[in-house]
Amino acid sequence: MVLPSKFARDLTESSYRTINFKDPQVRALLLSLGARALALVGSMVFSYFLIRYAIKRARALALVGSMVFSYFLIRYAIKSMDPTHEEKQRQKELAEIISKKMNLPKSLVNNFNEYEMCLLTDLINPNDIKVTWQDIGGLDEIIDNVRQTVIYPLQHPELFSQSKLLTTPKGVLLYGPPGCGKTMLAKAIAREAGANFINLQVTSLLDKWYGESQKRTAAIFSLARKLQPTIIFIDEIDSFMRTRQTDDHECTRMVKTQFMTLWDGLETDDSDPLSNRVLIIGATNRAQDLDAAILRRMPTRYHISLPNLNQRMRIFELILSDEQLEKDVDLEQLAQQTTNYTGSDINEICRQAAMQRIVELCHQQLTTNAEESLSQLRAIKQADFIEAIKKVRDSHQHQQSFNKLFLD
Repeated sequence: MVLPSKFARDLTESSYRTINFKDPQVRALLLSLGARALALVGSMVFSYFLIRYAIKRARALALVGSMVFSYFLIRYAIKSMDPTHEEKQRQKELAEIISKKMNLPKSLVNNFNEYEMCLLTDLINPNDIKVTWQDIGGLDEIIDNVRQTVIYPLQHPELFSQSKLLTTPKGVLLYGPPGCGKTMLAKAIAREAGANFINLQVTSLLDKWYGESQKRTAAIFSLARKLQPTIIFIDEIDSFMRTRQTDDHECTRMVKTQFMTLWDGLETDDSDPLSNRVLIIGATNRAQDLDAAILRRMPTRYHISLPNLNQRMRIFELILSDEQLEKDVDLEQLAQQTTNYTGSDINEICRQAAMQRIVELCHQQLTTNAEESLSQLRAIKQADFIEAIKKVRDSHQHQQSFNKLFLD
């Protein structure tokens, strides 16, 4: 029996008190659940009389057979009552594929519960991460600090266990304007540390069924401990862990509270550094919106600010390292003309400059009706970059204009 396809909105964790029982969809849902409950009760009654009959007949084989049959019958009935069974089954099949790809031991995979299996879809093998320190330009000082406070404790926990002053931070906050490399830095940390990387999606925690969100939240930390060393990365953490308000949704408030409780690691042994090599990294461009309790759990914070002149030159060099450039290209001049531009803005400038060559070739072919191949590209000129800078406005200026237009 299949549940109605649009019943989810009528059974959320908070709206169940205001269900309209005159709604045809709600009635169909109740009839479906009632039929399943009736099937469960019927199977239990049938099993009772079957076992009773076998006992009366004193036939051991019939008794064992009836008990086995009753077990599978009741198990099937209970599964049919679980509205999340089909979704969990799909997630389990996908998780098995991921576990094979990551070469996880079969004994470890068999030890995962159904909620941990669902969250395996957010797991990324550090060897599959392509971002390295060399791909991040202009953050050399921050990278050195990250190595000292994050990488070394994950790689050498036995050294940091010799003093209480060397306690590994449980949380790291990367904050600053968008497009400055916060996500790239988190990926490079996971690759450098060789740690399993859980790119946590908030939607993976929330569920419309009562109690499921709390179970998934607990599964995040139990899964991370089983796979340690593990980095849990939450991008745009302010959307999930913003300051708590009195009008917050009941489910969201409960999930936040449980997440912070598990984050503190009350069930872990702090005296054993090898038992809790789990690090949470959050990235945000709105640090002021984060809850004070979250900031306390992230004592290590790095401000990823707009790149200065030297950093912008370094970013240009990294992006254009494999490109063919004319001799007139002056990276220092380009860096001077891109004040307040982020690394993402500079990448877009380089892309626009490279595209200028293709636009010229296509325009030339259209005007001359030439049929020859357009496979040969010329080198990128300084004029291409100047034209690209005119097209790409810096993110800071664009954000100010957007706020003035829509928020004033």
